[in-house]
Amino acid sequence: MATRIERLPLLSARPAELSEPLWARVVVTALAIVVLTLVILVPLVSVFSEALAKGIGAYLEALGDPDSLAAMRLTALTASIAVPINLAFGIAASWTIAKFRFPGRSVLVSLIDLPFAVSPVISGLIYVLMFGAQGWLGPLLAEYDIKIIFAVPGIILATIFVTFPFIARELIPIMEAQGTSDEEAAMMLGAGFWQVLFRVTMPNVGLSLLYGVLLCNARAMGEFGAVSVVSGHIRGLTNTMPLQAEIFYNEYNFVAAFSVASLLALLALVTLVAKSVIEWRRKRAPSGEGGAG
Repeated sequence: MATRIERLPLLSARPAELSEPLWARVVVTALAIVVLTLVILVPLVSVFSEALAKGIGAYLEALGDPDSLAAMRLTALTASIAVPINLAFGIAASWTIAKFRFPGRSVLVSLIDLPFAVSPVISGLIYVLMFGAQGWLGPLLAEYDIKIIFAVPGIILATIFVTFPFIARELIPIMEAQGTSDEEAAMMLGAGFWQVLFRVTMPNVGLSLLYGVLLCNARAMGEFGAVSVVSGHIRGLTNTMPLQAEIFYNEYNFVAAFSVASLLALLALVTLVAKSVIEWRRKRAPSGEGGAG
């Protein structure tokens, strides 16, 4: 007996009929432009206008202030230590999570996301409770004259905590999508662990790794909440650039405050441009190369 097969009707709607009305697109686009202008563009322009309000001479003089220079050095030192540590952790954590299945894997993923869920101020208070004079390890550290809170080590620890998810979280989905076939093939040909890591895995995630490092560095240099708690605000010693900008502002030295803030704004702009370039290259790269999907 012949069986009659009926075809389901195909969607015959034209693209114009499936798209939103013109007025809706105009309203949504205009709303997005207005919000971006008020929230990002206007504050950004005001930072540079206030910094240059008294001329380029006053701007350079504010940046040459000893406290400003000390804050720049400390910010650069903190980022130069925190980013490599997070780089090593991010590679190790993403490799472990993406390439292996083991008990506690989901717990490790949750712990990596912890700094995203905890307020930076709370993370700073955690270090105060651990290493402060009245903290759990405070008496032991005082016995050996080791200073962590209200000193550079505390600033570095707090910065590492708030920034360590960035690289790992960027690499994990890329490594999971690529699977383990390349690594298994390399090992079958006699490659060792380090050869597999640096010659097979890392070249495949190069752009994603650079993207994560870029975001990690920007957050490390711009962190305020956690660093503010553990720094002690000692001028010339424990003030990073965001903290020094706040101090200048509280002292009504607006030119100096916005001059320091303008450097952070420039860092944000450079990060944005670099981020856009990396995303453009990831889209143009063939699937599986440089972290492109």
